[in-house]
Amino acid sequence: MSSETTKALMTDLARRGKKGLEFAKQTLLMEKMDYLKLREALEYYLTNWNDFTHAGLFSLACEAVGGNPDASVPIQASIAMMAAAFDIHDDIIDRSETKHSVPTVYGKYGEEIALLLGNAFFIEGFTLLTNSVAEIAPPKTRETLRVLKTDLFDVGNAHALELGLKGKTAGKPAEYLHFVEKKAASIEADMCLGAIIGGGTEAEVEALAKYGRILGILTTLREEFVDIFELEELVQKASIERLPIPIIFAMQNRTQKNNIEKILEKKTITNADAEALVDIIFNSRNVKKLKKYMEDLVAQANCLLHPFHAKDSRNQLMYWVSSMLEDL
Repeated sequence: MSSETTKALMTDLARRGKKGLEFAKQTLLMEKMDYLKLREALEYYLTNWNDFTHAGLFSLACEAVGGNPDASVPIQASIAMMAAAFDIHDDIIDRSETKHSVPTVYGKYGEEIALLLGNAFFIEGFTLLTNSVAEIAPPKTRETLRVLKTDLFDVGNAHALELGLKGKTAGKPAEYLHFVEKKAASIEADMCLGAIIGGGTEAEVEALAKYGRILGILTTLREEFVDIFELEELVQKASIERLPIPIIFAMQNRTQKNNIEKILEKKTITNADAEALVDIIFNSRNVKKLKKYMEDLVAQANCLLHPFHAKDSRNQLMYWVSSMLEDL
């Protein structure tokens, strides 16, 4: 998978998700907020909100089953809002003051404002979803709410499980993979709901839901690998004792555990330290097994897509799972 292909995928996702994200921003800005600080925080978040993932994947799933994504833009917006709510609250839990060198709402406005803003996003998103489904596809309201409830509970359970993993460097790899599988429900919801609203058959909805769970797992694991290369994020995770998963896997080996701890215990982790850490991790037998697990998931996802006749959408979905292995 070339960098050009990955760039093309991201460009396509941004194109697909643009209408949903813009609709979400406009809807939120129309809400009255009496507390000016909360309003300021909302406008700050919206200025930096460029996550096209959820709306874009919904659109792709809808198109894959022969649906028209443009007919369900409000639903795309609602899903993006609820995903943002989880992200804002997650920053509070992780004490993440910055992301990609930009202050988070938690970092700029504090815990109380971040909590209230996340609540506002969730309430607005859920209300918009129920109203939109009732208007666009009333027969699918019950199924949509069932999927949403099941998957969001999985995401909530993932955040709870992550709390229990903090401070554990001797935990079993299976515990971490269980957390990742739960967190992946967010992407499963995008794909499943897109297929439902797009008019997919029961078999198509089931296949895209399973694909979404796999893509969610791969996305999360890739982010965990990327955190090793980003010194700022690595230091942040070390400070809250929630190390990236590949480090946990490498630390199952006693020698590698001792070498990793020597680096992480330093007051200042230099770029040279980070490079040494990367070498230890990628030479780890357990990490190599983790990468093989990811490769097997890609193969499973591609098998799920074979029955789909929309060639362009099917190829896009295949490219997406393959891209999760790039440069790892």
